[in-house]
Amino acid sequence: MIRHHLSYANPLTHFLDITITIPDNRQQELYLQLPAWRPGRYELQHFAQKLRGVTASANGAAIPVRKVTKDRWIVETGDAENIEVRYSFYARQMDGGGSWLDEEHLYLNGINCLMAVEDRTHEPQQLQLAIPDNWQIACGLPEIEHHTLLADNYDLLVDSPLIASASLKKETYTVAGIPFHIWLQGDCRPDWERIKKDFEAFTKEQLEVFGDFPVQDYHYLNEILPYRFYHGVEHVNSTVITLGPGELLMTPALYKEFLGVSSHELFHTWNVKQIRPKEILPYDFTGENYFRTGYVAEGITTYYGDYMLARSGVFTASQYFDELNTTLQRYFADHSRYHMSVADSSFDLWLDGYKTGIPDRKVSIYIKGALTALLLDLQLRRVTSNQESLDTVMRHLWEDFGKRGIGYTEDDYKQLVLRVGGVEFEGYFDRYINGTAPIENALDEALAYVGCTLQADENALLYERLFGFKVVADAQATKVTAIAPDSPASAVLSIDDELMAVNGRKIEQNLQALLADTDLTQGIALALFRNKQLRQVRLEPSQHTYYTRYSITKRKEATDTEKQNFRLWLKQEF
Repeated sequence: MIRHHLSYANPLTHFLDITITIPDNRQQELYLQLPAWRPGRYELQHFAQKLRGVTASANGAAIPVRKVTKDRWIVETGDAENIEVRYSFYARQMDGGGSWLDEEHLYLNGINCLMAVEDRTHEPQQLQLAIPDNWQIACGLPEIEHHTLLADNYDLLVDSPLIASASLKKETYTVAGIPFHIWLQGDCRPDWERIKKDFEAFTKEQLEVFGDFPVQDYHYLNEILPYRFYHGVEHVNSTVITLGPGELLMTPALYKEFLGVSSHELFHTWNVKQIRPKEILPYDFTGENYFRTGYVAEGITTYYGDYMLARSGVFTASQYFDELNTTLQRYFADHSRYHMSVADSSFDLWLDGYKTGIPDRKVSIYIKGALTALLLDLQLRRVTSNQESLDTVMRHLWEDFGKRGIGYTEDDYKQLVLRVGGVEFEGYFDRYINGTAPIENALDEALAYVGCTLQADENALLYERLFGFKVVADAQATKVTAIAPDSPASAVLSIDDELMAVNGRKIEQNLQALLADTDLTQGIALALFRNKQLRQVRLEPSQHTYYTRYSITKRKEATDTEKQNFRLWLKQEF
């Protein structure tokens, strides 16, 4: 058994001291590998940047250890049977995938800092924490002794984050005999009865989709922060959610986010943690694991996260449509949808999938993935007269691949959809998954089946609608953040232009008001700074409008049949 021991001398330095004890060594040259990325975020993160002072010893004496790549080490063992490797790790990244140490608690993602002993990752792994005696540990791993956890193998060890402190709050609810533990770390006043009722409802609905649950228990590990934050990461039988500010947890806006991210991450317990693209089964933590089905792994999960809240009655239909409309605004806010397919954008996660990147290059697999999932769900319901749906596809993925430990390919997923819906769905993949065809008409037609429509409205923001540019404004500056191609703004404005005045009037977080008080048919004169140089430009409106706002609404003339379809889809009255 490989043993990992964690301790610290001064928590205010944020440094953890880690000792790996490797018994029964048979190698003269022992290799150690630190992960270069973590599941749930498909980009290289180079965790080795946060390690310090890697040393090795045997029989009480130092032995040679040196780096052979950015995150791989070789230990010259001299045939020693028992090896100790020591190093320090800087734990000061508070998000869903990081680690944090301070005087009040320890939050650890083992993927950040625990080295793998090559060729021995299949062995049991023990994790012992030298923390205050009165601290409790929230983790998906069993605690075999006080402050000592046990994992069946290395992958499970680093896929089981933990929070340890003396101030953890915990409540448990049970669905289908499975315990679900909700842990809260941080200052907040939870309404436990409401939380448990809502969590139980969406958990039951998700279990209904798949029929059973992949693991014996589940842990929501929540870092409730004193500032605004939102992030969640899935794990084999747990999730880490970082959310804030804590004093607003039960207010409508933040509680909605709490429910949404929790439902999303629970759905990942099936989709990605078990129903896995072939290219990432098993994970290779040494480098990129390219795959083109991020729209399944993340997009479908994004769709189901909020959809399950509506289907379980936790969200009203109106609340659910608000979330869909937010997704629509994000999708139509840029023009990347014309330049890269969602499948190609999945592959490019490893390049710049989590960064803003250059304008209009790639789509979000979360956003377009969710919209294409909605489209597919409604289209399947229509062509099968509500006998089949995206639920059917997900159940088959679970039964045929996830449950059997088989990774699915891009073609496996496509063939499964064709089997459920028919050959006409070839066009769905050609146009909306592997292509960049506009989705508006198809989505409007699909929504009509459930008595709804995709409504297009003029943008109320005059600078967006008439001139085709977006801004961000604060007390210091109003800066251009996006420009619609072939718009009036595209001829005279550039990203990061700092707008100073309209028609000689100073802009002070009042651009919309100034434009509303102007005859825009005559155009406007803009004063701006570009690269610290003052410039004057003119903007003339064109025959077109830009940044149209889309929303999903119920049709007043919906038929009784369409209303019934709506009930079958959303489990709510029309």
